[in-house]
Amino acid sequence: MKPFTVLDLLDLDLKEHDALDLQCIGGRPGLTREIRVADINRPGLALNGFFDAFGNDRIQLFGRGETAFLRRLEETGRTEVLTHFFRHEMPCVLFTHGLDPTPTFFEMAEVAQCPILQTDLRSSEFSSRLMRALSNVFASVETIHGVLVEVFGIGVLILGDSGVGKSETALELVERGHRLVADDAVEIRCIAGNILHGQGANRALGHHMEIRGLGIINVTHLFGVGAIRESKQIQLIVQLEYWDSEKEYDRIGAEERYSEILEVKVPALEIPVKPGRNIPIIIETAARNERLKKMGYYSAREFNQSVLKWLETENARSSYLRQRIEEKDD
Repeated sequence: MKPFTVLDLLDLDLKEHDALDLQCIGGRPGLTREIRVADINRPGLALNGFFDAFGNDRIQLFGRGETAFLRRLEETGRTEVLTHFFRHEMPCVLFTHGLDPTPTFFEMAEVAQCPILQTDLRSSEFSSRLMRALSNVFASVETIHGVLVEVFGIGVLILGDSGVGKSETALELVERGHRLVADDAVEIRCIAGNILHGQGANRALGHHMEIRGLGIINVTHLFGVGAIRESKQIQLIVQLEYWDSEKEYDRIGAEERYSEILEVKVPALEIPVKPGRNIPIIIETAARNERLKKMGYYSAREFNQSVLKWLETENARSSYLRQRIEEKDD
């Protein structure tokens, strides 16, 4: 994995509720320092001179409390603790609420070549945004040959052999009002250890699709910006395969099946492809059914329970009739 530096953090292209609004106000020679941990540290104990288990490998976040304490150190002339503080190499120090470091702190950071970053965001809001950003940066990544579409709010990853009709199926889904995330090469990241997010492996190619016999098409230009999405959580995997008459396919769906990507299990379906089968409609139905499952409703299980109740009723009725016949014979 390519090293992720403080300069890379400043260059992250994050928008709206993900934007970090960062700027560097000092220690620029240290912008090449590497960030190795997707976590932050509030250095309150360290500013009091307690450096046991000090998380110096993390970004050091200074909120209103830490900054007020820095000013108290400056006023009382007890800034020697800052000398010990900057002896520990850390990625950077970061001030929230648009706060500025004290003059002594700024000078020591410059001497130590430790970057000083600043944001106008509140500490709690910035912390949550930074954790999301770093979790994405340090997430496990795998690139898979397939197509990712959003169908009724469900992220559906369509897999299958070359030529089985993945792109054509996705194109039909887009025409039916659903959204394309990525075609051909899907970059998958594992977020927070149990969530898979997919996006196009090559941002430069944008939302293009290769349709055999037609060539390369630009989905954005043909169907508009409403037909695309930059990324989406993968919630269902559909494996397309050519129909095998000797293979027995699941006809009830009572047993849950899963596929594993980056050690995360995702609900999965096998859909056989042959002339006359409308695969896009089947995938739409599968997406609707997956939404019902997330709401706690399982059609296959309810069907099984209904069948069992019917069998119990039939057995009881047969037993009752046999008993009446035996009583009459007596």
